[in-house]
Amino acid sequence: MVIKEITGLAEYRAALIELLNDSVAGGASVGFLPPLSDTDAANYWVSVEEDLHAGARRVCVAIADGKVVGVVQLALHGKANGNHRGEVEKLMVHSACRGRGIARLLMEKIEQCARDSGRSLLILDTRVGDVAEQLYRKIGYIEAGQIPAFARSAAGTLDATCIFYKQLEPAPSTAG
Repeated sequence: MVIKEITGLAEYRAALIELLNDSVAGGASVGFLPPLSDTDAANYWVSVEEDLHAGARRVCVAIADGKVVGVVQLALHGKANGNHRGEVEKLMVHSACRGRGIARLLMEKIEQCARDSGRSLLILDTRVGDVAEQLYRKIGYIEAGQIPAFARSAAGTLDATCIFYKQLEPAPSTAG
C-alpha cells in the first residue's frame, strides 16, 4: 500500500472515475446521486485538476497492487482571514478495499499536506450515521454540530450532516 500526494490527475483519471462511480453507486454522500455517468464523473475530476493546478487543492491517493483504491482532497481556503484552514473533501475508499485502514492512512497524509500548506485548522462534514463519522471521531475530529436535511440521499430522503473540525499541531521542526 502506497499513500501519496499527486500533482496531476491524467495518470489516474480512469481509476478516479471508477472510484467515484463505485462510491456513488454504494450510496456515499459525496455530492452525487446514482446513477452517475462517466461523463459527469470525468467532468468532476477535470474541475478538481483545475483547482489542483491553481494551487487551491491538494489530492492524495492510496494505491494497492498498482491500482487506485482510495482518494481524499484538501480544499485550501485562500481568503486572507481564512488561509489558516482547509476543508477535507471526498474521502473515498473502493468498496472492495474497505476495512483495511486505508481511510485512516489517507487522512494522516492529507493532514500532513495541510500542515505543509500552513494550515492549522481542518473542517469536514459527513452524513450523520455514516461509518466515516466514527473514523473522524477516532482520529481526533470534534463535532461542531449537525445540520438537518442537508443532502439528498440515493433513496430520496434528506439526510442530516455532521460538521467536524480538528486543530492541527504544527509540523515538527527539523532544525537541529
